[in-house]
Amino acid sequence: MNQLQRFYQWIATTPLLFENQEPFASIAHLPTTPLVASDDYSGNPRLGFLYQYLCTKLFETSSQYDVVIEEAQVNDHTGKTLGAIDLILKNNQTMRYEHWEVAIKFYLLHQGVWYGPNAHDQLDKKLDRMLTHQLKMSKTSEFLSRFPDFKDVSEHLLLQGRLYINPFIDEAIPNQCLGYTLNPSQISGHWCFQSQFNLINEPLYPLDKTHWATGLTAFDEPLTQPANRFVHAQTKQGKFWFIVPDSWPASSVS
Repeated sequence: MNQLQRFYQWIATTPLLFENQEPFASIAHLPTTPLVASDDYSGNPRLGFLYQYLCTKLFETSSQYDVVIEEAQVNDHTGKTLGAIDLILKNNQTMRYEHWEVAIKFYLLHQGVWYGPNAHDQLDKKLDRMLTHQLKMSKTSEFLSRFPDFKDVSEHLLLQGRLYINPFIDEAIPNQCLGYTLNPSQISGHWCFQSQFNLINEPLYPLDKTHWATGLTAFDEPLTQPANRFVHAQTKQGKFWFIVPDSWPASSVS
């Protein structure tokens, strides 16, 4: 199985970062049709773009949904971009239209805050923007003036990824963010500061971004003392680790 197919299967089977409560929406109920040999990805190499492409493929191959709009940019009357809508789907069971936003994220718990490895990103800030801005784009007059048939779309947020804790620091693990309940099954990764790297008692193998979600199936040379930047790695047993500079998150370097 190639890496694109592995990532596709990971999306189809991995639980959400939050418990399944509105507007969070799972796709675990959708039957998964494997990618065909001709399915390839040549778009933006950033992980989020690849993730959205594969989410769209999952919806396209499902008899429950038709993809009506993908990545619709919304502009105001001056031409200024207000944002973009990931997906408008037609649910063939309810015969209603649905607005879906999809995202994959990785966050590290530090002093009560879930930070991205590049600490400019934080779970509470990202979630607030998705709930109050991105999911509301389909309710704006600018969008509805172009697409008046979608005035009653429902809102759905597919947010997957992994949450990481530092096993060398005693810290209470929050069970909520902005009042929404975190999925404890996804608090499954570890992280540590560079100065704590030698406390890890098994070899780590570095990951490029295409393997952040799925991990590796073959291993080369293990990670030595990381440079002064964050590194994502895993053990052969499948435990995921982020190693971050001792200055993190105050001076995050990607």
